[in-house]
Amino acid sequence: MIEFKGITKSFKGNEVLKGINLEIQTGHLVAIIGGSGCGKTTLLKMINLLIHPTSGEILIDGEDITKYDVIKLRRRMGYVIQQTGLFPHMTIRENIQLISKLEKVEPKKLEDTTIQMMNMVGLDPSVYLDRYPTELSGGQQQRVGVARAFATDPEIILMDEPFSALDPMTRSDLQDELVGLQSKLGKTIVFVTHDMDEAIKIADMICIMKDGKILQYDTPENILKNPADEYVSNFVGKNRIWASPEYIKVKDIMIERPITTTKEASIMNCIEKMRYNKIDSLPVIDMKSRKLLGIVKPKNIRKQKDKTIKALAVMEKNFPKLYLEDNITSALKVVNDSHSSAVPVIDEDGILKGLITKSSLVTTLSQQYIDVEVD
Repeated sequence: MIEFKGITKSFKGNEVLKGINLEIQTGHLVAIIGGSGCGKTTLLKMINLLIHPTSGEILIDGEDITKYDVIKLRRRMGYVIQQTGLFPHMTIRENIQLISKLEKVEPKKLEDTTIQMMNMVGLDPSVYLDRYPTELSGGQQQRVGVARAFATDPEIILMDEPFSALDPMTRSDLQDELVGLQSKLGKTIVFVTHDMDEAIKIADMICIMKDGKILQYDTPENILKNPADEYVSNFVGKNRIWASPEYIKVKDIMIERPITTTKEASIMNCIEKMRYNKIDSLPVIDMKSRKLLGIVKPKNIRKQKDKTIKALAVMEKNFPKLYLEDNITSALKVVNDSHSSAVPVIDEDGILKGLITKSSLVTTLSQQYIDVEVD
């Protein structure tokens, strides 16, 4: 874990960081984002002591980093910058192997790791290893930069706007590759960016900064749904949640107290409930546990002449359902595929928590257009 405790930094009397307190959990990818001059790159460079704080402490796994030998500290971290930082007079192989050679890694292991890293970032070792950086495109150079950062198997990777100079398609591809690498390797990655879309796409946690202070540090989902203040709301973009529908969860849009019945209720009682509440399906629950047992629909009841029959006898036991953490995209698919006007929402224990209806989906989806008009 990386901890910032009361960090300040002043340059020529200008305070660029003001009392930063921040914890970055091991194995998380944290994006630090903000406008120009907010202090995000300064904060990043303090982790490997390229910049020293004016006051405060930075701890890695509980140990003050100023106690480390600075060379050893930097060698245990990967570092990727916007300009790739590749040495133009060295081949790609030499660039990737530089730090490992300084650490006197055994030659066979060194070569095996180099090939593995090239394959990991999607570059054919036989084609690229003996080329020089100027013979590669910007995207290929940046892939090599990522390979070099991972080559020593560091605990921490620092990335300072590494993809910002690339064309949109290459940038998107590299973002996808980084997410894939992170899911496999689980490194602690601190990623500076000025692009909110990029932060939302890649990060486990996002730290939004302004004027040397942290305004909000939270998951992408919570920042999209609950911005801390008007500045964060405007910075994120009030309608951006619609670009990331996976963050709109069923639990956020469901009807929370649906009308229900029990297995012992008569179908006459069910009919009256549906008529009175103007609904066309009725979840059947166990009264004690509130577990969902089935669904009663008008088509099940019409066939029955004896209206004293219990709901248990006519309810459907195989029916579509949603879970609290499902997203709106899943909900739309389930509703459309099942041609259901209402789908029950349950938790992992099968307990009824709510209901998703076509009307609730339409209301939610229409909100994006209302927000656009208001803005």
